[in-house]
Amino acid sequence: PITPGELLCLGSSLAFSGLFYYLYRRKARVVARIQEAPKLQVDDDLPALVSAAEGRCLPYVALEGIVLPAQAALTSHYHEGLQGVIQKLLLKEHRLIWNSLVRSW
Repeated sequence: PITPGELLCLGSSLAFSGLFYYLYRRKARVVARIQEAPKLQVDDDLPALVSAAEGRCLPYVALEGIVLPAQAALTSHYHEGLQGVIQKLLLKEHRLIWNSLVRSW
């Protein structure tokens, strides 16, 4: 005989398993899209490529290019000869979305 507590635990376990599998599949699709993203070089042709894209938006793109430090490169305290720079990326995307409650853009 199965008690109501065991049924409750089994049901909640199945619900959580379904939820976590759904979240896993969503993230796996995003990872697959990122891995298949086109690789573009940072050069003078990049603005033309973005403006020619559908909706002037590239969902996933890997940008490749040389990053130069503004002053001196950062050096690692733990690995000799390893250098890096800090880069700040600011992305602003403007979209008009129809709001059906207020009936406005």
